[in-house]
Amino acid sequence: MAELGWLTQPAVLPWIALVVGLCFGSFLGVVIHRLPRMMERTWRADCAELMAGETRSIAGETRSVSGQAPPQEPRYNLLVPRSACPCCGRGIKAIENIPVLSWLALRGKCAGCGARISLRYPLVELLAGLGAAGSAAHFGFGLAALGGMLFIWCAIALALIDHATGYLPDDITLPLLWAGLLLNLGGAFVPVHEAVIGAAAGYLSLWSVYWAYKLLRGVEGMGYGDFKMTAAVGAFLGWKMLPLVILLSSCVGLLFGLVQMLAASGKWDGSFKFHFGPYIAIAGVVAMFFGPALLAAVPFFNLF
Repeated sequence: MAELGWLTQPAVLPWIALVVGLCFGSFLGVVIHRLPRMMERTWRADCAELMAGETRSIAGETRSVSGQAPPQEPRYNLLVPRSACPCCGRGIKAIENIPVLSWLALRGKCAGCGARISLRYPLVELLAGLGAAGSAAHFGFGLAALGGMLFIWCAIALALIDHATGYLPDDITLPLLWAGLLLNLGGAFVPVHEAVIGAAAGYLSLWSVYWAYKLLRGVEGMGYGDFKMTAAVGAFLGWKMLPLVILLSSCVGLLFGLVQMLAASGKWDGSFKFHFGPYIAIAGVVAMFFGPALLAAVPFFNLF
């Protein structure tokens, strides 16, 4: 083990984390693309089952009372089917799946049909790699660095999924929340009691805003996924960081939301809706790296 000690050195660890992050970023691209579709398939299957009426098991096969089997769709998850070009169906070879480099070598086009490959894929890989390297450099070798990488990777996935679809999947937000609490059992980021309070306060803060807005306006101002994502941030960073996260995400969200609204309609539209998840993600990552310095620099936050 002593011979491998050089791997944990401050000058080496971030480079190793960069490579690991780039590789994980390739998988993250699959998650961002497929997870929303998996959710929609599950919803369709649930709706079909409800519409079919009461079901029962006959010889191990699920059938409706009318004898009609619920519609079956081909297997689809994060691993099956293998990645392929959506235009020509050509399977992506391993050599074509090297993070960032393959996209550059292919000039952003499918090797089979020449269809454009979204710039999102190399950007996700690059963000995941740089995030992992930054976490390793900031926290050093240990659980905090691993936790920081996990937080950043999940934040990237949640931000892009929410931006594209409006979904903040429980399959990411809830495990992230529990991971934050478990990591802080050992004080990776904050004492565990601050993490528990942070999880509860993160959820309840946006839940309160949601109900206040709904009672005043009669419409929903945000989704439950925003509550769960903020709770996960609180579980990682503790309750003391939540005012900064909420304020920063609100300011960034207001700025970018205004830009989106003006780009879409060219005028002020009070009914315009934008997704809040990307801004919670940005604020959470900023707070993870720079939160203590910002809290110390801004007297307002010392009140909490």
